[in-house]
This record gives sequence, structure tokens and C-alpha cells, in this order.
Amino acid sequence: METQNETTGQCPVAPDAANPPMQFTTYLHFKDSCSEAFDFYARVFGGTIEMKMSFGESPAADQIGPDAANLIMHAQLRVGNALLMGSDSPPQCPGNAPMGGFSVAVFPAMGSEGDRWFDQLSDGGEVRLPMQQTFWSPRFGMCVDKFGVAWILNCQAA
Repeated sequence: METQNETTGQCPVAPDAANPPMQFTTYLHFKDSCSEAFDFYARVFGGTIEMKMSFGESPAADQIGPDAANLIMHAQLRVGNALLMGSDSPPQCPGNAPMGGFSVAVFPAMGSEGDRWFDQLSDGGEVRLPMQQTFWSPRFGMCVDKFGVAWILNCQAA
């Protein structure tokens, strides 16, 4: 059943080629480990790093001090249709506080894939809830990786 938009009173438009569905993309801010983290995530998830540019390689390189030249201004990882983005925060910018208040949720198709991802993500990090069967998922687990990013793995099938 379609519901009306409270602002316009109109029913939402069904997604199609002219009106693709909106997607949210997680953007992670690191203190100084973005490059290492994205290389790690590409290996874990089998994705492709589509972009990784340092502040020193950017057109704004002359506006960044030498201490930030090797920090990552923008990284983009593609895994299937999903994107994960991130950057390092230069010392003069906010964002150097430890990550918190969120988790990146991923939905492996099979439990074996979820178990493999969980083992790799939690290695050197913290297991918050071991992979296990729940009433909503055949395999579910929560961990924090060695870069301080919290992950939720919610498998679709056993």
C-alpha cells in the first residue's frame, strides 16, 4: 500500500530508470589509517578501490600542510552495487575523535560468507557478539575492526 507524502500529499513515485531509488552510503573518517583500512576492506569483501587520493595529490595540495600530504582526502570502495567511502581527517579539522555511535551493517548472502567476513573483520579488533543463530537471522554477529569501525553482519541464509 502506498502512503501519501505528508509534505506534498502526493503518493511516492515508483522507482524506475528516470527515478532510481535513493541509496545511503557510509562515509568513514579516520585519523590516519584510511589507506590501510580500505586496502583491508577490499581484501575482506572482494571489492575494488575505485579511487584513493591523498591530500598531496589533490588540486588543493598547496592548501594542506606537509604533515597531511600523505593522508587520504577521499577513498571509494565498490563491492557489487554497494559503496563504502572514507577519508583521513587532517590534524586541523574535526573528526579525529574515536569512531562511535554507529555500525556499518552488511548482509552476506550465506552464513559461511558472513563467518569469513566476521573472522577477518574482528581479527585484531573486538568481538561484541559472536556469530550465532538468532530468531531473525541464521547467522548474526557484531564486532569492531582494528581501525575502530563497528560492524554488524546479518546473514540472509544459513
